[in-house]
Amino acid sequence: MIEDFLLPDLGEGLPEAELVQWLVAEGDTVALNQTIAEVETAKAVVELPSPHAGAVKTLHAAVGDVIAVGSVLISFDTGGAADAGPAAPATSGQVAAVVAPAVETSVHDTTVAGATADETSGQSAKAEPNLVGYGAAPRGEQRPQRRARGGRKGASTAALSEAAVLEAAPHDAIQFGEIAEQPLERPRSTPPVRRFAKQLGVDLALVEATGASGLITRTDVEEYAARVGARATTLAPSEPYEEVAPASLPLGSAAPGERITRTPIRGVRRATAAAMVRSAFTAPHVTTFLTADVTATSELIASLKADRALQEHRIGVMAVAAKAVCLALGRHPGLNSRWDDDAGEIVEHHYVNLGIAAATGRGLVVPNIRDAQELTLAELADAIRGLAETARAGKTAPADMMGGTFSITNVGVFGVDAGTPIINPGEAGILALGAVRRQPWEHRGEIALRDVMTLALSFDHRLVDGEQGSRFLVEVAEVLREPGRAMLLR
Repeated sequence: MIEDFLLPDLGEGLPEAELVQWLVAEGDTVALNQTIAEVETAKAVVELPSPHAGAVKTLHAAVGDVIAVGSVLISFDTGGAADAGPAAPATSGQVAAVVAPAVETSVHDTTVAGATADETSGQSAKAEPNLVGYGAAPRGEQRPQRRARGGRKGASTAALSEAAVLEAAPHDAIQFGEIAEQPLERPRSTPPVRRFAKQLGVDLALVEATGASGLITRTDVEEYAARVGARATTLAPSEPYEEVAPASLPLGSAAPGERITRTPIRGVRRATAAAMVRSAFTAPHVTTFLTADVTATSELIASLKADRALQEHRIGVMAVAAKAVCLALGRHPGLNSRWDDDAGEIVEHHYVNLGIAAATGRGLVVPNIRDAQELTLAELADAIRGLAETARAGKTAPADMMGGTFSITNVGVFGVDAGTPIINPGEAGILALGAVRRQPWEHRGEIALRDVMTLALSFDHRLVDGEQGSRFLVEVAEVLREPGRAMLLR
């Protein structure tokens, strides 16, 4: 019999994925859980295992296609009758078409089910077999939500101001008097999308829904926020706004003689952009700088590299800085906290999930090292190298980018001395490491050539005041200046 495989939710609420490559062809024989394709979601490149054993009947998408969750991806000829007859494929309306915030989701091996939380018709799709390596956890296995999910009255209380919206739409102006006279019917969306809209200050009543059955998706909110924000900040009230139709060109290409190139914003880059905007306009950022003599750290690294027993670990300045951060966070818990606006609480973490920013061809990803405070210097070096290699290969799992508590980014590898990094959403701070430079420096009353590095700490001023941030940065620098001081910390 013919079995259709629908693109499942690959990580709790991701609405679509781009087909990177097929690993099978029509007519091929496949085994259960054999990898059949690679797709790129907003979080990572994911391998799709086959839910059936049999022959590939039809491939319903081409490489480069963007496929909605719930759409038929591939059909199999299983060669036998099903136990209970053919199952009706789940429709796109039966699959959650939103992206949940990374800090509140988890990924487990599980069955792929059909219906959304908003549907009350009682209909359900037949569950897919247990596939290896992806899928949202069953409701009973998900970790408790830390944010309150109480109902909201009418439009969002964090909506855009009347002046901003009127200025943003010069020839399609919205009359707020008309909106006020309309019934306060709650726009259809899911809790993660409503929370995301609130963080961006978007009134869902103003957003056009493109999801199934009038459901407002995260993409709808992002596109509305980008459109309104761009008009409000770049156009004077008297300037006309000219809509420019997207060019009908292949990805990242330009017509002969054209002076611009258009590249669709999707996948990891879209998710990163949304996260950075959310962080920059939600958390009040403060960045403080400190330049330190790290000659002793350079000498320590050189001696460790010369030790044959430690050569395989490839310990570098990033690992030493990570160890220093873990030690300092234990003494400055404000930098290892999260602001829970909905619950009206500050959540202090008693563990360190250390995010390591990694630049990839698909965009920036920040996987994290779980319980980094428990690792030795050599173990941290191994973990950092492993995360970087996985990220460069585009194989970072969505679960590895969730639940971080503090992050480090190394801009020094690009020859940069300092920067003002943006805090990863849900965290309180991020440390940027600059390039290590050999330069004249005062040392023991004399001028000498020393290894010098600039550290830049960005922190959320709601959680951390200037004194706390400064003391934390000084403590990290002291460990890099004199690694032996780490023996005094706990």
